[in-house]
Amino acid sequence: MIPYMKPTPAIPFYIPKLMGQQLLDVVLRRHLDKFSCIVESGTELRSFEQSDEGVTAILAKNDILETVHTKWMIGADGAKGVVRKQLGLTFLGETRDDTHIVIADIRLSGVGLDREHWHRFGSPATRMVSLRPTDEIDEDGWQCLIFGGDLDISKVAESEDLIFEAIASAIPTEITFTKLVWMSEFRANIRMVNKFSEGRVFVAGDAAHVHSPTGGQGLNSGVQDAFNLGWKIALVEKGLAHKSLLETYNEERLPVISEMLELTTSILNARMATGNATAGRGPKLFMLGINCRFSSIVLDEFTPPVEGRPINAYGVLDEGHLEAGDRAPDAPELLHIQPEKLDATTLFSIYRPWYHTIAVFAPSLTDATPILAALEYDKNVVRLAVVLPSTAPAIHVASPADIVLVDQEGHAYTAYLLEATQTKVFVIRPDGVIGAIVHGAEGVKRYFSKIFVNV
Repeated sequence: MIPYMKPTPAIPFYIPKLMGQQLLDVVLRRHLDKFSCIVESGTELRSFEQSDEGVTAILAKNDILETVHTKWMIGADGAKGVVRKQLGLTFLGETRDDTHIVIADIRLSGVGLDREHWHRFGSPATRMVSLRPTDEIDEDGWQCLIFGGDLDISKVAESEDLIFEAIASAIPTEITFTKLVWMSEFRANIRMVNKFSEGRVFVAGDAAHVHSPTGGQGLNSGVQDAFNLGWKIALVEKGLAHKSLLETYNEERLPVISEMLELTTSILNARMATGNATAGRGPKLFMLGINCRFSSIVLDEFTPPVEGRPINAYGVLDEGHLEAGDRAPDAPELLHIQPEKLDATTLFSIYRPWYHTIAVFAPSLTDATPILAALEYDKNVVRLAVVLPSTAPAIHVASPADIVLVDQEGHAYTAYLLEATQTKVFVIRPDGVIGAIVHGAEGVKRYFSKIFVNV
């Protein structure tokens, strides 16, 4: 299904992880608990109104209505949700009847059905069953897909017995069914909004775009929506950024999602035409080449903008080229010399969702200090880091930087395409995107003049 890609220093997480919704739900709720954030299940948004000051929402729980006032609202309520519809955003596209599928979590066992492989039986032209083993359901649990030209999928979805019958008829071995845990009927909808916000209300994830599951881009795309928007809302709400920063959410995400729909639809068409589950797949699906080089708030002093340049927001990763707007690479085996720590660290461990990181790559602290001294920002939202080459002495020296690292193995300088003698400054946004690549302090200030007020 997916070619194996060995993790590298710059890309430590190359292998996709398949996870059931019930487990993912637990993971996300536990993370929210750390921030004293509670998800209120069984609570429905009935309607909302917005003004220049905020949003007033009407909620219903156990048929009891409640009025809630908030500064902002993000509709992550799915394709059938209320928020997009009440905002009046368009959701143009198509529904594909040729991808009518029964999706189920099921418990069963069969002769020869090992739990080391993803099994596929039959042909999409007639009937096909896909079984992926998952212990999340039970020790005999499987995620099952049932589809095919000879099947009346709506009929199959009517009962547990018909689902069992469809599976048994496609698998050439004796099957023992234990339980149908959950099932749903699915048709591929390929649609997206015309814009991601209106006033103080935004949409993200399936509320903003739906597509064929071919390619496995959906969950990550929704998370990237939320990440792009989250840090911007936080700065605006704290009074550190102008409200106009929120307009770049639509600017940066609309081209990405548009290209994603084209990509996943082309894979779907290839798969339906050939019956090959790997048809049309390529390196773009790793999502490492997604970028916002075209954004009005990124700054690159080494790659000047070219008028008429194609956007190519869903590009293929090129590790020999790096621009502002690209994903910031990782690098391991970095030695802390300020603050002094015994263990090595990674760049990803110093980048955080709640602040920008100014990473100054310089031959020595002497070269980095004039840049750092000219930069004064609130440490709650901007951190200063210096990355020194392996040739630099690993000794503690007083510095204005919050963090000083020595690139012992050269991974950081390789990933960021630098020689040990060069000085270059990277500004890493809270969402892990390179916001700026500049020569020095003046370039950093130019970048932040588009982000912060009073800079």
